[in-house]
Amino acid sequence: MKRYFKVIIMGLLMLGASCNSFLDMHPEDFLTPNQYFETAEQVNYALNGVYTTLGATALYGGHILGRYGLDADLGFSRWGNDIASVGDYNVVPTDVRILNYWETLYAGINRANLLLENIGEANIDEHLKSTIIGEALFLRAYFYFMLTIRFGDVPLILHTAQAPSAEALQIPAAKSKEIYDKVLLDMEEASLLVRDVTDIAGGGRISKSTVWGIMARVCLYMAGNPLNETSKYEDARKWAKMVIDEEHHELNPSFQQVFMNYIRDIYDTTESIWEVEFWGDGVGLYGGASGLVGIHNGIATTDDPEYGWSRGILCTTDFFYRLFETGDLRRDWTIAPYGFSGTPATINYWATNRIYDRYCGKFRREHQLGPKEHPYTSINYPILRFADVLLMFAEADVQVNGSPTPEAYEAINQVRRRGHGLAIHVENPTVDLQGLDAFSFMDELKDERARELGFEALRKDDIIRWGEFLPRMKFVHQHVAGDGGTRNVLVRAKEYYDNAAARDVLWPIPNSELILNKELVQNPGW
Repeated sequence: MKRYFKVIIMGLLMLGASCNSFLDMHPEDFLTPNQYFETAEQVNYALNGVYTTLGATALYGGHILGRYGLDADLGFSRWGNDIASVGDYNVVPTDVRILNYWETLYAGINRANLLLENIGEANIDEHLKSTIIGEALFLRAYFYFMLTIRFGDVPLILHTAQAPSAEALQIPAAKSKEIYDKVLLDMEEASLLVRDVTDIAGGGRISKSTVWGIMARVCLYMAGNPLNETSKYEDARKWAKMVIDEEHHELNPSFQQVFMNYIRDIYDTTESIWEVEFWGDGVGLYGGASGLVGIHNGIATTDDPEYGWSRGILCTTDFFYRLFETGDLRRDWTIAPYGFSGTPATINYWATNRIYDRYCGKFRREHQLGPKEHPYTSINYPILRFADVLLMFAEADVQVNGSPTPEAYEAINQVRRRGHGLAIHVENPTVDLQGLDAFSFMDELKDERARELGFEALRKDDIIRWGEFLPRMKFVHQHVAGDGGTRNVLVRAKEYYDNAAARDVLWPIPNSELILNKELVQNPGW
């Protein structure tokens, strides 16, 4: 099993043997940054340290997988441990998960800053050096993107922390517009430095396609709420089109196989442009390189050797379930039609009236290779798929041109055809969209993004940028409340959607950060 990213204990400044003498002017047990960044191996260790930020428990290794409310109107956390937390839309500025998110991303930013400031001293191949600079630049920019979509205005720190002092901590927040502009500037520079997608072995590594595709996402977010910088639709279209025009990327003919690849550690860069890689099962030397994909967002089971173990935190809504059209094969893979019960576990298919009991089915541990009982997995997690690029292109294209073009129709229809198990490049009037005005096309596109990308932690950001967050959350609440049921899962869903408020488009700045940094101002409503 080929793996790029193992857990690196990043004690970069404290390596080596003891010094020979107490009076040594250059002790051998302490390496300064310019001493450490000398060889290709050392520089790659440092870069891996930046990459491993993505797999932290506060990010894609854990809480993003159903415990931050990012699935919005499509799914909710039914886990009791998430009550009175960000995972329940019952948030307070002292929420430890929000603080962990903030601290993890700034730690990753500091790692990237350390590498970028010191790589110039490394005696390595210049092409390799440029590639690593590009990857570090991109990752730092992505971390800032993740911060500003959650918190809005945040400190923009582009150098490593100096000697700690109360004064050094007083850093005013940059406006989110400034953050976005810097993100795009650094990503564009990175796109000139990183490798072509055909030169990488798997989607865990940054390629030009990764950078262009994420730039399309960034531009779409800027074009929508709260910035409403609509000129960015044209840029979003451009960057998405660059990925399409590479002619390397293609939808996998099977929607199910896309996720089987993540589960079974199979690379397919034609579809999976960027993914977070995990390795191992939480046990032994590389235990920390594993994640919780399929645990938080899997089908609830006990320690079963055949079906694995999962908390089953993330469940669906009736709204999402009924969004799928007749014949859409994605529904029963995205939303598992069965659960497990008993010891040993047996499969039980849900009755037609038991919609809210159904779990996310995209990351099923029953198909995982290796031991399944351990509470960690090696299942990879998608950040950017080619299907997303096609849908971003279609959205940006219709916004730029004012009406659907043939290119926009073809992009969205490829996704729809694959979803129905049809030939991707063959027109099919039974599923193809046609003859729509811009408003109707956008309505269809919003639904298509849900059907294709549901439970991939993108939905909340989509409905925020469309200006539809609170109405959609309250719509689902009314629907759940009208169910009249008293089962625990329905009570959890009602509370979850009832808790959502207008202020939830942003998280509160962590209270501990406000105490340390007097220059920060709390977000509205908190």
